[in-house]
Amino acid sequence: MAQRTRVKAVQARSDATKAQREAIGAERRHVMNALHPIVRMLGAMVGNHIEVVLHDITKPESSIVAIANGHVSGRRIGNPILSGPKDDRGFAAAKEQLSAGGEGVHSVIEGYATLSRSGRKLHSSTVVFRDAGGEPFAALCLNADHSVVEAAHAWLGTLLQQANGSAAAPADEQPDLDALIRDIIADAVQRLGRPVVLMGKDEKVAAVDAMMQRGLFMVKGGVERAAAALGVTRFTVYNYLDALRAGPPRATTPRAGTRSPRGGRGA
Repeated sequence: MAQRTRVKAVQARSDATKAQREAIGAERRHVMNALHPIVRMLGAMVGNHIEVVLHDITKPESSIVAIANGHVSGRRIGNPILSGPKDDRGFAAAKEQLSAGGEGVHSVIEGYATLSRSGRKLHSSTVVFRDAGGEPFAALCLNADHSVVEAAHAWLGTLLQQANGSAAAPADEQPDLDALIRDIIADAVQRLGRPVVLMGKDEKVAAVDAMMQRGLFMVKGGVERAAAALGVTRFTVYNYLDALRAGPPRATTPRAGTRSPRGGRGA
């Protein structure tokens, strides 16, 4: 009789554990299904300089299950959790608490700085979602690239000054648009690690892509300045831009020291 009672108790605990696992599994599926359309909605509303990413952090090798504006980081569905921005505090917090358990309270990690894989500064926020058992299972992340906005702000400030006939503000108060343009062009060229005279077409297209991502071509004269820096005509730059906008998201710019497949001086 005692043996039968113990067997029944073990079976009851096993059944309870199985029911709990099934309930948590259902809870996770409901939350993930609810978050998918939110990613699409946010991506359409916040502007194309803000990436919206949904991760299933129980599958780190292919964690991205939904993404909008993936060009900010160059990622897509199926990419691993390690493909995210550098210095991502949101995932550091999630990993620390993966086995901690506790209350099923969602965590918000907001307003921290990260870096894209190409070195652009991003402003990030993350919500880590936990199930009823306190285990993290999903993360909704926003990564904002404000470099385009900053360039546009500087340009608009210059236009307003001209319209109002006001004197230029001191250099330490008013961003220097010309300096911003020089910095964007220099960064795009220098990251390739080769003199312009040795660049092939693919490398010049990569440089134009980097300039476009930082908003250079929103500014009057940006095309001409880029063309002069790369030793091509402005029509060539327009052709590069047409190709970039028509094609799929490009990979990150070539690493320093790599050679263009075509070699030599590109068109």
